Amino acid sequence: MNKFLCILFLLLLPALVFSQNQASADRAIVIADSVIEVMGGQKNWDEVHCLRWDFFGRRTLYWDKWTGDVRIEIPLQKLLILTNLSTKKGFVYRDNHELMQEDSIAYFMERGYKIWANDSYWLIMPFKLRDQGVKLVYLGTANDASGIPCLKLELTFDNVGVTPDNKYHVYVNPKSYLVTQWDYFEKYTDENPSISNPWDNYQWYGKILLSDDRGTARGKLANIAVQEQFREGLFERP
Repeated sequence: MNKFLCILFLLLLPALVFSQNQASADRAIVIADSVIEVMGGQKNWDEVHCLRWDFFGRRTLYWDKWTGDVRIEIPLQKLLILTNLSTKKGFVYRDNHELMQEDSIAYFMERGYKIWANDSYWLIMPFKLRDQGVKLVYLGTANDASGIPCLKLELTFDNVGVTPDNKYHVYVNPKSYLVTQWDYFEKYTDENPSISNPWDNYQWYGKILLSDDRGTARGKLANIAVQEQFREGLFERP
């Protein structure tokens, strides 16, 4: 009898594990949907046309979400990258002079895409929790660095994005459903995070809620603006 029960348990174990994993993923999706809703909702996020912000004093980005045009100003390098996220074509200026070499332009188009992918994630990650290729798992409850009990999500990528091997732990306040912290892991197999930052100082920009404060170690994302349009020629010339 005991042998029969052991065999039965082994046969049922994969189904039990699958059921638990599915329940964890389902719970994570519900939490992610709640986060997006609290921050203005998917519809309002989709309707955002133009977004600008300063990335910790290092560079300024202008992004037309509808066309995919991006302008990246890097003052310390006297560099300006004007690119399109879909075509990866555009213009590059250094010291106000346009670069004409095709290999240099191709290099900076790719670099511009990677800069946008990184810098925008620091600003709008909560709105990307339900992106295609994002895998979410509910890890249970855990305190963030400030001691607030949170719902903890694990975020990995299914072969998408610039850095598909990355992993994040995302802490969600169960009362407000706002993200309060993320932990970044360079590899999804890493046990300890490379960096950990709070998500503080949420403010409304038009119809969406964004956080600009990543803690004393990192600083703030400054001059955030949601606009209806940018000036003519912004993505074509200095």
